[in-house]
This record gives sequence, structure tokens and C-alpha cells, in this order.
Amino acid sequence: MAKPRSRILDYAAYCMIRLTWCVMTALPLTWSQSIARMLAVVGYYADRRHRLVAIDNLRRAFPGVYTDKQLRRITQDVYRHFTLVMLEIMLIPRKSGSRRWRESLAKDVATHLDQAVASRRPLIITTGHYGNWELTAFMLRFYGIRAHLVARRMDNPYLDELMRRYRESMGHVVLSKRGDLGRMRDVLAKGGTLCTLVDQDAGSRGMFVDFFGRPASTHTVIAYLAKKTHALIVVIGAQNMGGALNYQVRATDIIDPDDYAARPDAVFAITQRVTAGVERLVRHDPRQYFWLHQRWKHRPPSLRAPAVAA
Repeated sequence: MAKPRSRILDYAAYCMIRLTWCVMTALPLTWSQSIARMLAVVGYYADRRHRLVAIDNLRRAFPGVYTDKQLRRITQDVYRHFTLVMLEIMLIPRKSGSRRWRESLAKDVATHLDQAVASRRPLIITTGHYGNWELTAFMLRFYGIRAHLVARRMDNPYLDELMRRYRESMGHVVLSKRGDLGRMRDVLAKGGTLCTLVDQDAGSRGMFVDFFGRPASTHTVIAYLAKKTHALIVVIGAQNMGGALNYQVRATDIIDPDDYAARPDAVFAITQRVTAGVERLVRHDPRQYFWLHQRWKHRPPSLRAPAVAA
């Protein structure tokens, strides 16, 4: 049972975030980037638990590829990247007026997304905790796509409302990852677009598919919705090319669920293919993946240790 939350502490955290947001966007970009880099160093050394999780994840995902020293250096880069991402989220509204930036952002994905949009079928845009996933949703507006963004509610209700307003300011609609399955199905049935993350642990009852050579518990809702509504699934990701807000969005796969209509394991096959598309994104630059989260938190029943008899 979850502990009751303190509204006072939640609101204090919200006020601190809003103050930081105002200060970071008011400072010159070089100053803001320097502060972000300092926070990354502090986070790396202070956050021992997640630092060790990241190093272990990298070691298992790339067995024998990196030395311990290289693993620590990559983990430092992961912290550095995601403090930069937090800064970039604050800066996106300011940068959105630049037509040249918008065009360079989407040039690698243009052909694939044009192909998907031209099909006039409902779309499911999927990505992972790679690069800057908020930019993925932002980029859809260049194509005139008003998507429904599927997101897990944040524990802090004030921060949850802040991020909901931020995402909807792009012209999208936010749906809850839990409890909005009917609305997701309705959106696709009407030819709309969903945009969601697909690399979150689905618990002990999730479907286990291969991710970097290890079984990872994965949600099947994407495959289920695609089968029911004949929606195309597009796997894309925004990769940093060096410097703040210097990104390119690339597609690694377009999946037609109709290709699996005759297969009894269609949901598994589609889920595995989506996950493989995310893995290909990560392999472009492992430093830009959020290795700090426990993607392999749960194990399939066949690999769990038997209970010890009393």
C-alpha cells in the first residue's frame, strides 16, 4: 500500500521546480548548460542506488564490450545527458518559433512519417526513454498531427498538472496510461494518432520479450490496439547530435499489424518487433538511454527462484 503523500511537500517541490524553470530560462544558454553539467556531477555521485543500477544494466546489455572504467564514464554521460534534457524541456517553447530548427529536427524521419501519414490509417507513434522523447511529440505538430499522448500520471499532482499543461500547449491531448484504454481505442477507431513510450516495466504479469538479450516485462496494449484498429505503428526517437536542442528524429521501423493477422502469436510478435525497434535506437548512442530505471525489474516465471519451504 502506497504511503499517503504530503500536499505541503508536493507543493513545495512544485514551487522549487517552477522557480528553477524561471531562473534557467532567464539565464544565458551557456550559463544554464554549465549549471546542468554541475547538477549532473552532483547527481552521479549522490545518487548511488541509480548509478549502480545503470552500470549493471549497461554491463548486462553489452557483455564484454566495455571495461568497468568505460561503464562508469558512460553512466556519467547518461546523467549529463538527462540533466541537459530537463533544461531542453524548459527551452522548447522558446525554440519552437525557428523554422530552420524545426526542419532540421525532422529531416531524417520525414520519409517514413510521410509514408505513414499518406496511408490515411490511424497511427501509433512509439518511442523509448531515449534522447529527448518530449521532442518526438513536439515534432508531430510539423505534420499537422494533433496526437493523444499516453503518459503515466506523476505522483506529485502539482507537477502532473504542470506537465499536462505543458504537453497540451503543443496542441496535443494527454491520456492516462491507466484507465484510458477505451479512449485510446476510440481515438484510433476515428483515424487519430496515439503517441506513447513503450519501454516501461509491465510488472510480473507483463509479456516478456527480448531487449538487449534479456527478457523484459512489456506492456501489450500497443499490439492489442494496433490489431483491433489496424493502426500503423511507427518507432521513432529524437537523438542528440551535440549541444542543446541539436536533435534529429529518426525512424527505425514501421509495423503493419495486418501482416500478422494470421499468426496466433501476433501480439507477442508485434510487441517484440516494437521493442527491437527501440533497441536499435539505443544502439545508435547508449549514452542517451535512461539506464537508471529498472527495465528488467521483473523476471519471467520460468527464471524465478522457487520459494523456500518453511
